[in-house]
Amino acid sequence: MNSIDGSGVAERGQPVTPDVAPTTTADPPIAVICGPTAAGKSALALALAREMPTTIISADSRQIYRGFDIGTAKPTRDERAQVPHVGIDVAEPTERWSAWQWASAARVAMAEARAAGRVPLVVGGTGFYIRALIAPLAPIPPLDERARQALARWLDTLAPHDLQRWCSRLDAPRASLGPTQWRRAIEVALLTGVPLSTWHAQARDLPALSVRYLVVDPGTPLADRIATRVHGMLDAGWADEVDRLQSAVPETAPAWQATGYEVMRAWRRGQVTRDQAIHTVTVQTRQYAKRQRTWFRHQLGEAPVLRVDPQAASDVARAQHWWQVHCEETR
Repeated sequence: MNSIDGSGVAERGQPVTPDVAPTTTADPPIAVICGPTAAGKSALALALAREMPTTIISADSRQIYRGFDIGTAKPTRDERAQVPHVGIDVAEPTERWSAWQWASAARVAMAEARAAGRVPLVVGGTGFYIRALIAPLAPIPPLDERARQALARWLDTLAPHDLQRWCSRLDAPRASLGPTQWRRAIEVALLTGVPLSTWHAQARDLPALSVRYLVVDPGTPLADRIATRVHGMLDAGWADEVDRLQSAVPETAPAWQATGYEVMRAWRRGQVTRDQAIHTVTVQTRQYAKRQRTWFRHQLGEAPVLRVDPQAASDVARAQHWWQVHCEETR
């Protein structure tokens, strides 16, 4: 079955033909829990999901990779045993998944959940994945892998401001996004001859989905939460995980692009100290969270949005009410 477990998803962005009918605007609204990294999305989602038969669909572009566990803050095996999760551990570290590819599989997973009498709940911080699900993207033709790798080596040599400059020249509408999106825009424009924004524009006639958002963000304490998480990852064995991965995963594998892993590799190679690695990973994660906050502040459109602080009891109660209303309306 072509679902987000990876069994029916073609490699390198090739189209997926679902054997479950795609979701349309006639279907119930989708519940999406999103927000910056370390905000508490997963914990809140798990608490809500225990109240109703639920399937959590991970919208995290790094948790898809097998073996990259601690540094991507994947839900634990115990948590996944409590509530079914899909979209985690579905790709090899060397595979590249496009937002369209993930969204196609996610739509199938939602249909499968509903067919099984479960409520699908999308949870994650990868904004372009979520937008690809809500406002469908056109599939990009398969890209030549050899040319892609050669281009990636060149892109690796560019500073962020140079990446943005190239993106501005090749696909100006994408230049306001972040480094990952700049690289993708450059890649698609150069290897297909058509800007990524043009490919996306071709999807305007595809059915959009109705959605209600729960944005999780503790505010100022997020910076400290990130620092605490980085230390917690190290205590949980992140360094050992990186050592294992370095012996098995090619240096150019896309999975290494997850925040913090490059710095961790540098530490394990003796290029930086442990304290330097901790500081750099913390700073990089805070910068990533800042970009996520900007995305979720400006990119959610006109859909209903409830913003909550997971540390405030009153906000948790509001989130519970949001979930109860959604479940009642979508039965």
